[in-house]
Amino acid sequence: MNRPAPFRQADLSRALKAWRSAGLELGRVEIEPSGKIVMTPRRGESDPVNGYPNEWDDTLQ
Repeated sequence: MNRPAPFRQADLSRALKAWRSAGLELGRVEIEPSGKIVMTPRRGESDPVNGYPNEWDDTLQ
């Protein structure tokens, strides 16, 4: 027996629209098995996850 999806595309679309209207730059989106949507802001120029610069940034430029 199939169970309904814990989230729908419309749920994610609404969350992204709200995020953009708040003027935030999105770094990462996680969708948990329960359907919970977790959105993390981009904090650094090179690393959206933890906001710390990558040691290779200067070397590779």
